[in-house]
Amino acid sequence: MAFTYSGLKTAIQDYMENDETTFTNSLNTFIKNTEERILKEVELLGFRKNVTGTLTSGSPYLGMPTDYLAPFSLAVIDSDSNYNYLLLKHVSFIREYTPAAATTGTPLYYAQFDEDSFILAPTPSAALTMELHYFYQPSSLTAGADSGTTYISTYAPDALLYGSLLEAAVFMKLGPEEFSIYQDRYDREMVRLKNWSEGKNTRTEDRYDRIRSQPS
Repeated sequence: MAFTYSGLKTAIQDYMENDETTFTNSLNTFIKNTEERILKEVELLGFRKNVTGTLTSGSPYLGMPTDYLAPFSLAVIDSDSNYNYLLLKHVSFIREYTPAAATTGTPLYYAQFDEDSFILAPTPSAALTMELHYFYQPSSLTAGADSGTTYISTYAPDALLYGSLLEAAVFMKLGPEEFSIYQDRYDREMVRLKNWSEGKNTRTEDRYDRIRSQPS
């Protein structure tokens, strides 16, 4: 069952039996914190994106998408539509490989230069077409309409619920016994998510005949 934004807020209040103003004003924080935890603890397939663009001839830098978190691959596409994948390196390697940015050619390597850009080596000698496949920051459920849903609220509703209840339990300073109930349920849901997203969806049956739980 997918959670809508309003449905999840109602569920949190119902579970915690709390409609006090300060608590309800904190519901968005509970949800956002849980979304971040899920995003960084499990590699969900729905958080992959592809973008294409054009490298700037004579410039070793390539801007990142605003929702970029981490790379999966970066490729230069030649005139025959062949993908030539660049190797991810450290900036120090890039600087050593091309001490002078004026050294141009078809890029072979890339590195994350800062929070907004990559650096390439060698510097592109032409306006080459590129494709970036990356892990992105999705919009929060709290950013949409009351009836809206997101990938997490659709495919990981229980993890989102119990994670939010865990945040609420911290807020309400519940005792260890009550807190451990929500922690246990959240941990179980995260194991299921890992098995589904990082296990069944990434391994072929002929090599991995049984999916084994990964520890949280």
